[in-house]
Amino acid sequence: MFQLTASDSWTGDFLAEQGLISLKQLNEASDLVGDWGSTLPDVLLARSWIDADVYYTTLASRFGMDFVRLGDQPLDPALLSPDLVADYMRELTVPWRERNGRMVVATARPGPEAIVFVRENWGPSAEMVVTSKRDIQTAIQKVFSEHFTHAAVFDLAEQDPVMSAQTVFTPGQLFVGWGGITAAAAGLALWPVFTLIALNVLMSIFYLGNFVFKGILIWAGGTHQHIRNREIESAVRMLRDEDLPIYTVLVPMFREPDVLPILANALRKLDYPTSKLDIKIVLEEGDDETIDAAVALGLEGIFEIIRVPPSQPQTKPKACNYALKFARGEYLVIFDAEDKPEPDQLKKVVVAFQQGGDKVGCVQCRLNYYNRDENWLTRLFTLDYALWFDLMLPGLEKLGVPIPLGGTSNHFRIDVLRELRAWDPFNVTEDADLGIRMTQKGYGVRLVASTTFEEANVSQSNWVRQRSRWIKGYMQTFLVHSRRPIHLWRSTGALGVLGFVFFIGGTMLSGLLNPLFWGIFGLWAVTRTTVFNDLFPPVLLYLSLFNLLAGNGLFMFLMMLAPFRRNWLELTPFSLTVIWYWVLMSIAAWKGAWQLVTRPFYWEKTHHGLSRHTAGEVAQAVREQQAQA
Repeated sequence: MFQLTASDSWTGDFLAEQGLISLKQLNEASDLVGDWGSTLPDVLLARSWIDADVYYTTLASRFGMDFVRLGDQPLDPALLSPDLVADYMRELTVPWRERNGRMVVATARPGPEAIVFVRENWGPSAEMVVTSKRDIQTAIQKVFSEHFTHAAVFDLAEQDPVMSAQTVFTPGQLFVGWGGITAAAAGLALWPVFTLIALNVLMSIFYLGNFVFKGILIWAGGTHQHIRNREIESAVRMLRDEDLPIYTVLVPMFREPDVLPILANALRKLDYPTSKLDIKIVLEEGDDETIDAAVALGLEGIFEIIRVPPSQPQTKPKACNYALKFARGEYLVIFDAEDKPEPDQLKKVVVAFQQGGDKVGCVQCRLNYYNRDENWLTRLFTLDYALWFDLMLPGLEKLGVPIPLGGTSNHFRIDVLRELRAWDPFNVTEDADLGIRMTQKGYGVRLVASTTFEEANVSQSNWVRQRSRWIKGYMQTFLVHSRRPIHLWRSTGALGVLGFVFFIGGTMLSGLLNPLFWGIFGLWAVTRTTVFNDLFPPVLLYLSLFNLLAGNGLFMFLMMLAPFRRNWLELTPFSLTVIWYWVLMSIAAWKGAWQLVTRPFYWEKTHHGLSRHTAGEVAQAVREQQAQA
């Protein structure tokens, strides 16, 4: 069990004597130091029991050091190395200036650890001054802004170009595509009926394989994870807070000031030592509205605002790449602006990493919606997510098929994330791409039964914008990872390739093809035309009817089963209306395909805060923050 160091004890007594904290706060903070395995300053600042400027000026006086504000007396950039930024951020100690031939180092943690760090890096003659944690964070961002902006955009493309979506179509892919179109055109000109039958056979077999594969996934996922979940829950109860590592939380936001209080309140409720949370609100530098809202909230010391300099492409993965350079944690998680993770999620993930070993690079948690009963779309979206995260992804894990990650609540080992060059800023569904890329690099993805609740889209036009971006990203991911089919086969196995084709390729291709087959069936049903008879010989006709009736009926039935695990049975009847949801999916697929050609890297913004629940969620978050203060 951790105890107060002599330095912390002296500092705490001094702060209490000066009336800067109460004896009750000192006693409670001292207990938390032991419970969390943390330091007294981290606890006091994390709880906002003392003003940061007051604390650091007092600290400087206590150690007989000068206090400097790096905003007024900036760092000398020539003394800093980009390779040591992670060390600077972890130790909160950074070279400041040279004075009289001696290095002067600024620290927000004066004490024995800082002295050792300074001597190891700048020698025993180095002097020390005190500054604030926030000053160090802001100053480091300013010095390395240009360098890290370039890395955030081009690191993957320069170091592992074959894995980057910066090149949309390679010459080989263009040649194969041109060859396929030419062959089809020649076939239609010379043997039209035979060619159309051949194409029909290929598409029908694809549909059948897609139905069967996803049915197997759901069967496998329905019986998976129960034993592991019980083991994780048991292990969580045995965890000691003092043994937990620092955890970085990235929250990329853009023009979303309204939902910021919901997010901040949800993160405060995480069952994790507050002083071991490294929370970074990642904002675009020109997003003044959200930046001003974040500053006005008066966020505690565990929150840090990362301002991402303007550059293209302006995407979420680029922003996360930039913020990753300043991360202090051993693990890292992405949460979206409107997310409400279950409080024990981080602890469950820590246990999952410990049980999984070094080759588990990511843990994916489940996603679903807190406004699921708001309208028809939110109900169908909830059914879709329940099927995806509660049944299909567990099936992928059980079968050892690469898992396309969700856009939020994916937790990473930071060392693995940095080894893989993090996210692809040119891929607009960067999470799915990273899941496939992680598997090809030899790292596994595990699932944990902890849910993050989000705001479901309440607007069909907004939903189409979001889904078209996702499908466009799936198209980018398919293009990237099909460039080297032999490598894909060797790195993921036959089942992995099959899963990649049906899960990534099937998701995008079915949306594109469905309108064609719906149109043929509708025209035949209305007119009873015989024009299609030659294209559907008996065996193919039966197969097509099976796909249409049995395949779609199966998916409708599975949508009915999806909410049973969460006991949301009131949603089941809405699965009968899923056909319109599929129509919206096809609209989004064609929009995504068009943008792949015309605007491949355009990040189509999904607007949050449209739900009628939002105002109530914000008001509740503000009340709880005021009560805590």
